Amino acid sequence: MKRRDFLTGLAIGTLFLNQSPWLKSQGSSLADIAWVEGDDPAAITKKAIELLGGMKRFISRGERVIIKPNIGWDRTPELAACTNPEVVRALVEMCFEAGAKEVIVTDNSTNAPQRCFPRSGIEAAAKAAGAKVLLPNPYRLKKTAIKGVWLKEWEVFTDFLEADKIINVPIAKHHSLSRLTLGMKNWLGALGGPRNQLHQRLDEAMVDLAAFFRPVLTVMDAYRILLRNGPQGGRLSDVKLQKMVVAGIDPVAVDSLTTTFFDLKPEDLAYLPMAKERGLGEINFERLRLEKRKI
Repeated sequence: MKRRDFLTGLAIGTLFLNQSPWLKSQGSSLADIAWVEGDDPAAITKKAIELLGGMKRFISRGERVIIKPNIGWDRTPELAACTNPEVVRALVEMCFEAGAKEVIVTDNSTNAPQRCFPRSGIEAAAKAAGAKVLLPNPYRLKKTAIKGVWLKEWEVFTDFLEADKIINVPIAKHHSLSRLTLGMKNWLGALGGPRNQLHQRLDEAMVDLAAFFRPVLTVMDAYRILLRNGPQGGRLSDVKLQKMVVAGIDPVAVDSLTTTFFDLKPEDLAYLPMAKERGLGEINFERLRLEKRKI
């Protein structure tokens, strides 16, 4: 199933069920959110996807998949500024095991990508698992109709537009403007252009982008979380070893659950109630099927 067909199906299902499109497992025994704790980032990632029903629930044979981590900063994994490379590696492996034809890992880094991709560890980990790693190429940008409430159009990397499925893989961390940067903030890395202009109304921009990209799966890296001085950090004293991964089909619920790791409530982040009102997901994650494990 192509991504455009997948999204069309979601829209039709939403009209029929009169509910969020991300609650598409109604009538199923599969989990909507999996919350796994353990010492091995790859192992807890694989267990989380297993609890959701396995990667074949999301990826079909022959599909072209983009995995979108946060590779924004020239930092090592220990500083929790970029997604854990072992989480990315595990997802690439599972996509190929599910039959993906091609898996691409990419992001539009804030620091120089030539430094961020290798120093984060993501470039080596993704390539070792067989992924194609793409540095941001300005020639691959296309002005695209976002059709949001506030954000009407923007330059988007065509790799995201051409993919059959997208998996969003943010890292949970503090942010100086939005309090936290989680799944919805991660979409700024799929854009080109003067992204600092989006900070003028960042909450609205995040919701508009979440409505546009619609990942098939959100996997929150909370193995290490950045408690202060985000989004780029730089001090080990700002990092907490949380040893968790949260994965789910509902991006609002995944972000909402992750706020609790920072002693916050979903309502403390302005964009989450907005996303709920737009029908993008469930802010009260307890209402969904939540599977929690420690391995």
